Amino acid sequence: MVDFKVVLSDPRTGKSYKVDATGGAAGALIGKKVGDEIGGEPFGLAGYTIAITGGTDNTGIPARRDLPGVSRRRLLLSEGTGFKPHYEGERRRKSIRGNEITQDFVQVNAKVVSYGDKDLKSIFEPEAAGGSAE
Repeated sequence: MVDFKVVLSDPRTGKSYKVDATGGAAGALIGKKVGDEIGGEPFGLAGYTIAITGGTDNTGIPARRDLPGVSRRRLLLSEGTGFKPHYEGERRRKSIRGNEITQDFVQVNAKVVSYGDKDLKSIFEPEAAGGSAE
């Protein structure tokens, strides 16, 4: 089975957390598209709803939301995901991946849409062990 690194952004605090998705959690992502919303249960986030915002494959090529399919394509771009123009009116041919998540992806970007009972900080950043430093 494949493994993904899920970068989960918290819009309330502006922080991001890394979640390793293996096994069933990775299976929950395969076949989904950029922009889809999924439940947070496979990642250990009960009650949370997560929206997929993007991703990259093993060579660093980004997924583009408005490009259907799973394959890599070379498109002439003037703006948007995968291209930052250096001067006004610049266009360039760049490799872009379709919006469907496959086994070729390494990183999947996501954000929290609705929150559960527990705070994300308490889930991902457990309190430091030990007592006071006297």
